[in-house]
Amino acid sequence: MHFYTSIFKDSKIVSTMLGPDGKVMTGTFELLGQEFMALNAGPLFKFNPSISFFVNCRTEEEIDALWNRLSEKGAVLMSFSSYPFSKKYGWVNDQFGVSWQLNLTEQQKLSPCLMFVGKQTGRAKEALDFYTSLFENSKITSLFQYEAGEGDKEENVKHATFTLSGQEFIAMDSSLAHDFTFNEAVSLFVKCETQEEVDELWDKLTVDGGAESQCGWLKDKFGVSWQIIPNTLGELLRDPDHEKAGRVMQAMLGMKKIDIAGLKKAYQG
Repeated sequence: MHFYTSIFKDSKIVSTMLGPDGKVMTGTFELLGQEFMALNAGPLFKFNPSISFFVNCRTEEEIDALWNRLSEKGAVLMSFSSYPFSKKYGWVNDQFGVSWQLNLTEQQKLSPCLMFVGKQTGRAKEALDFYTSLFENSKITSLFQYEAGEGDKEENVKHATFTLSGQEFIAMDSSLAHDFTFNEAVSLFVKCETQEEVDELWDKLTVDGGAESQCGWLKDKFGVSWQIIPNTLGELLRDPDHEKAGRVMQAMLGMKKIDIAGLKKAYQG
């Protein structure tokens, strides 16, 4: 978190939660107005480029500085150079394995980018339609598909932008051979106000091949991981009474879909 907030403008660490050993267990931070949550989860899953973070930079000074810091000790996937679609662009995995795409443009913005590869190739458009049907204030804002001779299968998504509850995302297909796909190393975190909202999203995201996991996590039918979390959970876990917060944590660890009533019962003892 300290590394990222030191290299992006308008960035800050919002909160941290310590484990019994005094080390940071979870933390939230903001980069260019985009909220992130970080978890110390050990070696269970590795970051990969199926979900990257696309950063639009307004000035050459800004993009050069970000590239220099993110590529240090990292792995370059597409060289930092001029392309037909951008005066300056590069794709890199940083020293932690997190994948970034940097682009020089007029509007500064940071957006998660989903790349549909392997068995999911060709399903980007289907995913956009599905995701934008789930959330209010959501829509596909641009969609460009491959044409014959453009380097991928015709009608696969070359580049698309869409919004979910006002948050911008990018999506693309790639039929090239990749040794990775979506996994839990990067998930999409949804804050819910009520149990009804949790139930509705959980049911819709786990249909047609989706899968439930533990502690509010699930995978949708495309393999993308989500966390469907009621705000109540964070409020109870932040309680200064460590005994009460501990009971809530233990209750949460035994749940798949988060049950607000169950959390409150554990809190009350």
